[in-house]
Amino acid sequence: MNELRMPILTGQTRPESWRRIQLERFSALLEGNETEIIQALNKDLGKPPTEAFFEIIALRQELKVVQKNLTKWMRPKNVHVPLSLKPGEAMVKLEPLGCVLIIGPWNYPFSLTLQPLISALAAGNTAILKPSEHAPATSKLIADLVGKYLPSNIVRVVQGDGKVAANLLEQPFDHIFFTGGGKIGKKVMAAASKHLTPVTLELGGKSPAIVIEGADLKVTARRLVWGKGLNAGQTCIAPDHLLLQKQLKGILLNEMENAIKEFYGANPLTSQHLGKIVNSSQYTRLKNLLVNAKAKGQILFGGEFDDQSRCITPTLIEVKSIDDPLMAEELFGPLMPIISISNLQEAINNINSQPRPLALYMFGGSTQEQQKLVDQTSSGGVCFNDVVMQAGVPELPFGGVGASGMGQYHGKAGFETFSHQKSILKRPFWMDIKFRYPPYSMNISMLKRLLG
Repeated sequence: MNELRMPILTGQTRPESWRRIQLERFSALLEGNETEIIQALNKDLGKPPTEAFFEIIALRQELKVVQKNLTKWMRPKNVHVPLSLKPGEAMVKLEPLGCVLIIGPWNYPFSLTLQPLISALAAGNTAILKPSEHAPATSKLIADLVGKYLPSNIVRVVQGDGKVAANLLEQPFDHIFFTGGGKIGKKVMAAASKHLTPVTLELGGKSPAIVIEGADLKVTARRLVWGKGLNAGQTCIAPDHLLLQKQLKGILLNEMENAIKEFYGANPLTSQHLGKIVNSSQYTRLKNLLVNAKAKGQILFGGEFDDQSRCITPTLIEVKSIDDPLMAEELFGPLMPIISISNLQEAINNINSQPRPLALYMFGGSTQEQQKLVDQTSSGGVCFNDVVMQAGVPELPFGGVGASGMGQYHGKAGFETFSHQKSILKRPFWMDIKFRYPPYSMNISMLKRLLG
């Protein structure tokens, strides 16, 4: 770490020109290796080329926003000075935090490991990256590309399993950025506390989707099936379960069945457009939930799986209550539990009885009902009449609340996450009023009139 701290300590990373050079190197990394990136993601997760390319697009969009706004974001911000401190100038200047640790996930192993790095470099930091060992082809590719395009005293990649990550967490980093599940997130936070290291935790949770009167059910079905099938459901902001108004159930389920057949064919297990579950552990967990639901007669559509390919058909499952095993934790797979509700208020009560989710979706409803959902629930973000797409707005802050995480990134939010806001006050010598010094001659009433 000493080598990565040196550019910070010597002020090398502070100029805008240095930061832009690193961003250009990052851009070259992306532009010269599209094929290799897509191949690695296919090998690890069975991602179709289009879905793999989404990861590249996300990084390009982030780079574009950062490069466009960097000058403005770096500019010191003047702050009003009260009369009692005039003449004087106050400002806030954003400076690098130092050497940061970024721990990436396995579900979007390329983009979600490297997108925080864009923010970190733009803010003038150096970084150590720890890609997920559960996506080994992508992890190796990240190590190779970073080693080729970025100097080793600025960014370094450390590969390995959980023990390697635990050893890294023992080091006194200046910030830790973690994307993953809540269980590991707690361990990251505990380790960081030993050095009073600030953390950003991008976690997840059971993000619900509500469908009520006013929704275009055909479009709703297509968007829900797309969001649940994307990356085989292994997306932190995928719709985890559906809260469906009873009178809409028959029509929406029929439209969702049609959408599954349209997207993935009569046998989705053989579709080239459906990814695979990342490893045998995750696959077995999902398969056991599916087998249990089958035994209880809960399957409404789908339910097929293949042990060899680790593929699971997008499956619609009827759930009677939040006590069902399918509602115990984030599913992270192509299983869609469906709970019937009478109205929006029932959905809100259901949501508020659970840990706060990373994303909250609602299809249909009036403007007043949309506002009611925003006002009466808490979540990392809200999206109306669509799913997942909110993460594609580069300048919209992204992050969780409560159990779904802490801290934000994307665009300016990411730049600020990896920056320290330094407060600065400048005062001249020429006005030095004596009443501020002992022996104090001004009485309290006069002081109140002067200072308020």
